[in-house]
Amino acid sequence: MFTRRLALSVLSAALLSAASLVHAQPSGLVSLPLTPELAQKTSITAEGALRKDLAYGVYQTVYSPFDQSLYVASAERVPSVRGGVIYKLDPVTLDVKGTIYTDESNFGLATNASGDTLYVTNSLAAAVSKVELKEDGKIERVRFSNTSFDDTKMGPRTIRHDPQQGRVYVGAVGAPAVIWVLDDRTLDLVETIENAGKWVTGLLVDSASHRLYAANGDGEVMVVNTQTNKIEQRWKPAGVKPALLLNFALDSSRHRLYVTETKEQKTVYVLDARNGKLLQELPVGDALDILYNADRDELYLTHREQGKVSVLDGANYAVKAQYNLPDNPNSLELGPDSQLYVTVKAPFTPQYKASKRESVVRIDLKNIKG
Repeated sequence: MFTRRLALSVLSAALLSAASLVHAQPSGLVSLPLTPELAQKTSITAEGALRKDLAYGVYQTVYSPFDQSLYVASAERVPSVRGGVIYKLDPVTLDVKGTIYTDESNFGLATNASGDTLYVTNSLAAAVSKVELKEDGKIERVRFSNTSFDDTKMGPRTIRHDPQQGRVYVGAVGAPAVIWVLDDRTLDLVETIENAGKWVTGLLVDSASHRLYAANGDGEVMVVNTQTNKIEQRWKPAGVKPALLLNFALDSSRHRLYVTETKEQKTVYVLDARNGKLLQELPVGDALDILYNADRDELYLTHREQGKVSVLDGANYAVKAQYNLPDNPNSLELGPDSQLYVTVKAPFTPQYKASKRESVVRIDLKNIKG
């Protein structure tokens, strides 16, 4: 079934391309713009990954078990376009199955445990939205008024859900930054965790340990007790060296916490998740997003500057596979049946718009040998 659906999707894309050539207009006539279905072309990369050119301003993805779909947050960074879109994709073919249009641009994305609710950061509007995926579902929003030292509003970046506490955690990009704690049903602001350093970037919830790990631009890993919403520890894996820490992954069985640094040190720090002891630095170059897959004992990394994704052995960090995905691989998401999803960004224009249509890629991890 999987192979047949994929084959049909790729064949359809090829037929559409052929049809467009057959019906091409003479050079003296004005060519009409492609419809979204034709412009959103599908291709196979040299390493065998499936790539869909989707939208202008693609950011994070999340898989929903509620309707077995992949959702993609898009900011729609195009001149004269306001608002954003959340795309609903078939997780196998990456065909667009539906769209949710929003009046604000969308960036960060998370889901509740059942997958019937999305939590979205509207970073440019200093807001978070809750999107119910049921047929008659509502869209609700909370706006934040916190400001940085220069009186600019803090923008929410990463968003994470903790089903055990019934909370949604949102990291603010500001100085000094905060972490907002929301009720996952009502979006009421339960608490504001202050003094979180400069620019809260990545967040990771460890429900079993009642911990929230938060990274910031001061090179700190902050450990928050999710029962009290207090910062209990601050670790600096780079020591006195400058570091902009970004995203986390957790190997619970080995008590390893991974955090990426893509600007100054260009490495991945491996910490003891219990006490913050620095165990190792992985010489992988720039690393943006990171995921750990316990079922396959593998780490996945996006290298924005290198334009590729790496697959590492979770025990010894040997490189098992790499995928070239220009221009700039961004965020990662794991789906069922050993499927890895990657968003790929394009360079910005001088006006900070997307210079071309950006992509979503599906990597079938079962094809990796060893």
